[in-house]
Amino acid sequence: MGLAVGRALALCGLQVVVIERNRRAGEETSSRNSGVVHAGLYYPPGSLKARLCVAGRDQLYAHCQQFGVAHRRCGKLILAQGDQLAQLARLREQALANRVTDVRRLDAVEVRALEPSLRCAEALWLPATGIVDVPEFLLSLQGDMEAHEGLVVLDAELLDARARGRGIAANVRSGAAAGKFECRWLINCAGLQAAAVLERIQDYPQTPRRSVQFAKGNYFSCSAAPKWQRLIYPLPNEAGLGIHATIDLAGSVRFGPDVEWVTDLHYGVNPARAESFYAPIRQYWPDLPDGSLQPSYSGIRPKLVPQGAPAADFLIEGPTEHGVDGLINLLGIESPGLTASMAIGTEIVRRVGA
Repeated sequence: MGLAVGRALALCGLQVVVIERNRRAGEETSSRNSGVVHAGLYYPPGSLKARLCVAGRDQLYAHCQQFGVAHRRCGKLILAQGDQLAQLARLREQALANRVTDVRRLDAVEVRALEPSLRCAEALWLPATGIVDVPEFLLSLQGDMEAHEGLVVLDAELLDARARGRGIAANVRSGAAAGKFECRWLINCAGLQAAAVLERIQDYPQTPRRSVQFAKGNYFSCSAAPKWQRLIYPLPNEAGLGIHATIDLAGSVRFGPDVEWVTDLHYGVNPARAESFYAPIRQYWPDLPDGSLQPSYSGIRPKLVPQGAPAADFLIEGPTEHGVDGLINLLGIESPGLTASMAIGTEIVRRVGA
């Protein structure tokens, strides 16, 4: 997210420095996801997620074309079983309300014509959904930002900051050294650490205290899976989009993610969690063999709400909301954050008046 925002600001002629605590940008939330470019139908009409996902999807595809980033508009099938048709109809109406106008409803025969191994009563077909090579995309953002005189400082961290005049004075660690700098705007795009960063900013109101819950998603591979040409999704549930089948640009299939609430950041995948995958997958792919799922990878999503609560929208707050001049926070940027990233950059440009 920091690269997308930094690039958007640099393209406006602003001097931009992206502070990255890892040794490579995007090592946490950005690179540990399915690489899906979402169409934009899942989110409440009028929400930031809905608006920025649809706009960001179009910007991302255009950027990939311009910079030669590997991607494919493979499309997505969202499958409904016999007792889920009303929910499928509501999801289609929400898609249309979100300006996802190319959504189509398919019957079981039409679905099997596309992917013969699937079982469902009906489905939604979303041709605008795709996949992207995430590392290539991140490198292209960084390269374009640097071509416009932006700078990425790796192995660096914000130590503390405070408002000074019409701007921010900050102390930053870079490697083993520490230094000070002043800026007009500090954009908090720290992902999993965005709420923790707020505790380092003087004058930021600590009541109510911002907090983020960590929802880990585990993925499993399956060498026995059919060579699907499209993304395969069940209907979403209250915790996420369900155990779906994603493909990468090489054609490999992975199933996930589940939702595992954690309190610390660890990315190992427990093989025992595969047992909870078989039943939901067999709802749409009955021929999944026993014992065929193998641990693949995991990612962690920053959620603004605890387990059991309805999903929250993205939160973008500026001085009007928190009172600290020069500070903009991006909180709870989970899915569809990758798809929406370039539109979020455009939104930040608008908010700083660049």
